[in-house]
Parts: sequence; structure tokens; C-alpha cells
Amino acid sequence: MLLYNVTTIIEDTSAESWLKWMEETHIPTVMASGKFVSHRLLRVLDSPNEGVTYCTQYVVEHMADYLDYQENFEPSHQAEVTGLFENKLVSFRTLMEYIA
Repeated sequence: MLLYNVTTIIEDTSAESWLKWMEETHIPTVMASGKFVSHRLLRVLDSPNEGVTYCTQYVVEHMADYLDYQENFEPSHQAEVTGLFENKLVSFRTLMEYIA
């Protein structure tokens, strides 16, 4: 099992509209790819960054599913968020493996 984590730091003025878009549009679209078995959305409470920091986490069972998502779905999903929130956020992605 793998955990695909996307950490996003978004300007305070755009945080509410980004959160609504994530919950209503983006996460359902990612889950509709059929590559992930579950997800969660978290807000970082002790972030040292300006703005609001969120972590969106998706659980994937097999590396092949993650690689397929990365190649066939992720580019268009990233393009959409960039188009909607250009210059208002920064994101970085981490892939982790469950150990215990």
C-alpha cells in the first residue's frame, strides 16, 4: 500500500474557494480515476508558512496504479488547479510506502 500526499500552501484570500473546489470537484475527479481506494483532506495547524496549508492524501494499493495515474490523469488535474488558482498556491507531492 502506498500513500500519495499532496501538500498545498494557499493564500488566505483563496483558501475558502480552493477548499470548496477540492471537496466538490477535484477530489471526486481524482477518485473517479479508479486508481485510489480512499482519500482524506487535512489542514495543517502548526504550519510555519504564510497562508493555509492542507494535505490531501490518497491511498493506492499498487505502484502500477499510481504510475498509471501519474501518466494518464495527473497532468490534466494539475493543469486545472494551476488554471484556477495560478500564483495563489504552491504544492509539492510525496509518495510514501506503508510500513506498519
